[in-house]
Amino acid sequence: MDMTFAEKILAKYSDLKEVAPGQIVTVHPDHLLTHDNTAAIIQKIKPELNKYGIYSKTLPIIVLDHVIPASSEKTANNHKIIREFVKNNEIKNFFDIGFGICHQLVIEKGLALPGKLLLGSDSHTCSYGAIGAFSSGIDRTEAASLLLTGETWLKVPNSIKMVLTGKLNPGVYSKDVILHIIGDISASGANYCSVEFHGDVRNFSIDDRFTIANMGIEMGAKNTLFFCDNVTKEYLNLIGIPDSSYSPIDADKDAKYYKEFKYNLTEISPVVACPHTVDNVKPIAEVSDIEIQQCLIGTCTNGRLSDLKVAADILKGKTINSGVRLLILPASKDIFEKALNSGIIEILVKAGGVLLPPGCGPCLGAHQGALAPAERCLSTANRNFKGRMGCKEAEIYLASPATVAASALYGKITDPRAVINK
Repeated sequence: MDMTFAEKILAKYSDLKEVAPGQIVTVHPDHLLTHDNTAAIIQKIKPELNKYGIYSKTLPIIVLDHVIPASSEKTANNHKIIREFVKNNEIKNFFDIGFGICHQLVIEKGLALPGKLLLGSDSHTCSYGAIGAFSSGIDRTEAASLLLTGETWLKVPNSIKMVLTGKLNPGVYSKDVILHIIGDISASGANYCSVEFHGDVRNFSIDDRFTIANMGIEMGAKNTLFFCDNVTKEYLNLIGIPDSSYSPIDADKDAKYYKEFKYNLTEISPVVACPHTVDNVKPIAEVSDIEIQQCLIGTCTNGRLSDLKVAADILKGKTINSGVRLLILPASKDIFEKALNSGIIEILVKAGGVLLPPGCGPCLGAHQGALAPAERCLSTANRNFKGRMGCKEAEIYLASPATVAASALYGKITDPRAVINK
């Protein structure tokens, strides 16, 4: 039987010749990601941990990134609990505050590879599909059980085929692509589905693919995937991962798909997701001139070097509007260092940007960058739910780094093409 990517990899990891959508399988994932929520997870199974210990020292990947540095005694104590857990159990893959956002680090450190299976207690674990891995979010109880047993169950998802054709026009970016798609099929259009991207994807860098895969959950996807190709291999070689270290999995040629969508990249223009849902997407022309008080460039969605460079190219030699706060949040320490050494950070700070430590804080309203009632933020993050950035009476708009940078100059939502073409 010809199978999709999800069907093939779940068959492999459950030691079955073939599987079908809806089938329940038991799998042993390569890694389990947890972050600041590790404290809550291990508290659920404290007696069991004391009696049996963890399944494997190499299974967990633990990253402190959501509220860093600690903003309260409670947070500091949770971090302390996690550090002690890591030390006592000799966890191999632990990244303390300052290393960066968990999803960026998993790919950056070569922990997610083509053909691998990773689960995580964070909904944006689907990001690792950018390099050809099956990755998906699970809840804390499942994560706790996985820590103890090394196995869990998954339901084989239906698969959706997304075919992208053509090439993006100047001023249009991968963030516009994924927002356009979510706006088209809705926030529930891919519920519990494996979304494969096919077609003219060779022009998408790993950074571009990361942005798109990261937001798969915003259309309800169980996982999102770009197949391993030369772009993938070049990136992995760059970070020291040879081709012999992984075995990519492709969908079979005649695999059957639940749904198929086609998008002409040439026809996509800059868009903005308006409050308070990610699928409330509008062409930028319909929302231009809406005043904003805060801009955020960064997070696990768009905090990579290429994103910061796009913003710096727009802001170089300019100063942001006096009524706007521009927050800059690199996705990792490595990205921050590269942006610093290349002069990108200097450009952004001179333009009026405020540099934040590599972490998640303002994205979820947990730490730094909270909004006040009636304020609006234009952000490169992945969610704009009511209260997401700390205030239920504030509004969050989502857009590409180019749109956010251009808008910071004028204090209102601005088409980046108007700035780039000047």
